[in-house]
Amino acid sequence: MAEEKKNTAPAKAVTAVKKDDTKPGFFTRIGKWFREMKSELKKVVWPTGKQLMNNTLVSLGMMVISAIVVWGFDQIAQLLVKALLTLAG
Repeated sequence: MAEEKKNTAPAKAVTAVKKDDTKPGFFTRIGKWFREMKSELKKVVWPTGKQLMNNTLVSLGMMVISAIVVWGFDQIAQLLVKALLTLAG
């Protein structure tokens, strides 16, 4: 059987870096949060008025259709329960 040679690189020296364990102050963190939020909001692509109206109408239409479907299932279930109660009574 042939032996495989393992290529192992010599271990590199690791230099420890001392971390600064101090936590920034409360108001400093709040200020940073607001600056980052403002920066992110500048990247947002806001919809135009026409897109907003279209999306709103689509959402309302889907809600109406969903309500009609749920109402229809409720009516069918109500008829079935009444029929079962009539048969049982």
